[in-house]
Amino acid sequence: MHRVMGTGTVPAGEAYTVELRRRYDAEIEDVWDAITSADRLGRWLRPVTGDLRLGGKYDLEGMGHGEILRCEPPRLLKVSWLFGPDADAWDGTSEVEVRLAPGPTGDTEFELIHAAVVDPHYFPTFGPGAGGVGWDQGLLALARLLAGKEGEEGDQLHEFSRRSAAAWGRAHLAAGGDPEHVAAAVAATTSFYVPEDPVSR
Repeated sequence: MHRVMGTGTVPAGEAYTVELRRRYDAEIEDVWDAITSADRLGRWLRPVTGDLRLGGKYDLEGMGHGEILRCEPPRLLKVSWLFGPDADAWDGTSEVEVRLAPGPTGDTEFELIHAAVVDPHYFPTFGPGAGGVGWDQGLLALARLLAGKEGEEGDQLHEFSRRSAAAWGRAHLAAGGDPEHVAAAVAATTSFYVPEDPVSR
């Protein structure tokens, strides 16, 4: 599920919020371990360092850094997520919350909510797909890790990213986005995640 929740707030101010839901064919304890242990985080998201406990600070290589705000194993994790070394208005600040619930057949219901304060030109240009496609890619990698099938490269990932950008465009329209603006944002997001092959020009 792709959902654009409009604007909300994080401590830094007004935020754009996106929500993703998945169902993983894995026990809740396994999913919790995959999203909280340094070794497994590095296999589907990015390498992480820091004090990985409540109140501790972490750093995701090349992605961001922040503080662990809530940690209630194995159901709830909430972190601040800061972009750039100073998290100023240009770099942006955000919060990510993950909620897990056991499913009826030993599976796990997964929900991720990302509320981000970004540069005022960022959302009009790229729409919710800017962060949404990145999370879709990450959650695909998480699914493959949980299934013991790591790795998703090349044309398969490119096609996945194109479909993800289109899905976020549909969610943006459903949330009241202007069709012309949404189309331009989908094109910009697709171009960012799936650069044109120079040989095909």
